[in-house]
Amino acid sequence: MEFLNHAHGFTLGGLSTEFTMLAIAMVLYFVHLFIAINAITAERGAKWNTGARDDTPPLKGKLPGRLDRAFQNYKETFVVFAAAAIALAVVGRHNGWTVWGAELYVAARIVYLPLYALGVPLLRTLVWLAGTIGIVLLIAALLGLGG
Repeated sequence: MEFLNHAHGFTLGGLSTEFTMLAIAMVLYFVHLFIAINAITAERGAKWNTGARDDTPPLKGKLPGRLDRAFQNYKETFVVFAAAAIALAVVGRHNGWTVWGAELYVAARIVYLPLYALGVPLLRTLVWLAGTIGIVLLIAALLGLGG
């Protein structure tokens, strides 16, 4: 897989590609949060949003439910991505695998949100798989298996 040996990618602010992608992923976290909570608050009301949220009923609308589930899924993958990106920096590993993995994860997660919101079944799963492969590339590089 020669294309994975190309070790430069998209960067911002003097960061490595991996940390640039981590910063974008952090922004995407808040995009998920604000979009989901806006849709949920539209269904449940401002009193629910500003209250203790005890005895919260299940969501009735498709869109608020989808956005909430997409956010929950994002949180599940984000923590592993963030840990891998930080661990790679700590051990000083940066190569084609880490660049491709970080960029693949972020690109896939950006595409995943609208696909989930629109209820696109198979393509959404394939995009999730692409993001997961991105994380696997990071972990492989961390373990010294690539690059």
